[in-house]
This record gives sequence, structure tokens and C-alpha cells, in this order.
Amino acid sequence: MVERLQRIYSLAMETGQVARFIIFRSFVTDKPHPHDVDIFLLMEDTFHVRNVSGEAWILFDHMAAQNYEGASIFWVRRLAAFDGEEAAIKHRQLKRDGKKRGIVEVLTYDS
Repeated sequence: MVERLQRIYSLAMETGQVARFIIFRSFVTDKPHPHDVDIFLLMEDTFHVRNVSGEAWILFDHMAAQNYEGASIFWVRRLAAFDGEEAAIKHRQLKRDGKKRGIVEVLTYDS
């Protein structure tokens, strides 16, 4: 699972458009064997899927990401984040019952 996450991170960063990379749900819990990884990508406002080349395009097609990478990937441009990017990230922390779940933001030296 860690190798899968590293691959997804590398592919996302190849776009040069990732503003924030958030991991949430079962992967960041004490669940011994999560079945997939859930990721929220906050992209720069200049990001356009049509400009994504190579294998990275898979990350921006939800079903392809699930089938090929074993990941549920959600993404939005910074300006499109409802109520702002912090609210969009906090939304990923809420379960359906209103309780909070763990989230982790992956920072790079460029962040």
C-alpha cells in the first residue's frame, strides 16, 4: 500500500500543479489492512486536466484511479473549493455521522 501511495504522489507531483496533497480515511487510521487509499488533491487554479500527460491522467479520472491505482482520488482547483480550501479539507475529515476521522497532509520542501 505504501508503494501505491508513493506512486500516486509522484504522478500527482509530475503535474507541477498540486497545491495540497491530503490523505484521509482508513489509510491514516489504525486499520491493519486498508483496502485502498483515499486522497484529496487541491490543485492550483491554472490546472487543466487536458494538459495532463502520461500516466498522471489516471489520477484525474475517478474510476480509472480506483481500477488502476486502487485509490479514491478527489480533486478541486483552489478557487473552486467551497467556502475556501481549509473548509474543503476539513470536510474530508467528517464522517457521515458527523464524527471526525484522521487526515494527513503530505508536505514537500516546496510547500
